[in-house]
Amino acid sequence: MSDAFYVTDGDGFLPTEWTRGPWDPAAQHAGPPAALVGRAVQALELQLQVARFTMEVLRPVPLTRQRVEAELIRSGRRVSFARARLADADGDIALAGVWLIRPSAEPLPEVNLEPADLPGPEESPGRFAFDPWNGPSYFSAMDWRFARGVFLEPGPAAAWMRMKVQLVEGEEPSALTRVLVAADSGNGISTELPIDEFLFINTELSVHLARMPETEWVCLDAVTRIGEAGVGLAESVLWDRRGRIGRGSQSLLVARRSAASVP
Repeated sequence: MSDAFYVTDGDGFLPTEWTRGPWDPAAQHAGPPAALVGRAVQALELQLQVARFTMEVLRPVPLTRQRVEAELIRSGRRVSFARARLADADGDIALAGVWLIRPSAEPLPEVNLEPADLPGPEESPGRFAFDPWNGPSYFSAMDWRFARGVFLEPGPAAAWMRMKVQLVEGEEPSALTRVLVAADSGNGISTELPIDEFLFINTELSVHLARMPETEWVCLDAVTRIGEAGVGLAESVLWDRRGRIGRGSQSLLVARRSAASVP
């Protein structure tokens, strides 16, 4: 098997087993697809920095051949907006909207991008053992270091994450890729309910970035909030080794497994 989440196949991509998520062995974790969509936007070569990335997940992302298309909707001198779609033979899987801003010609003072009040990845224990399908999955494709909390134990948690495989075979991951691959894990890191009894599946992923990470490690400092109607919100502060880089959020469908199946 390839040491990448995806292998190119003509004008499309074949997902590998490294993309498998926690809810269905035939469905991907949304982190790799988000990064694949972000890659398509970067391929427009706008020389702009992604400021906000939102991906609407229309249905579970299958482990089947997919295509990604991106187009520029609004092209400005300093601000642009792009749209992208992820699709397979059955139609659209996810749609994305991305705001991009041209970097300043000269460095500006950084404000409120403080250092993380957390241990770094080397000082954080690798308290992580999750193998939902007894084989390769997203969880074994990532390096995990929990700076606060423990995976699958209730409560807010902070985890450093690093890709152990490439996004696309033969390509070096970009800084945006490293953020988007990790950012969709906020609801899993900060779970509040037992995963064997409840579903807590995100319908979208929104990421706001003030700057890009400077190393391979990205930290999610996450909390999940759940309303009695079964609607949840996962929020993550995003860090790199130097400090805060942005924020991620996910709207969640929360339901007992006995009352719902994967949508």
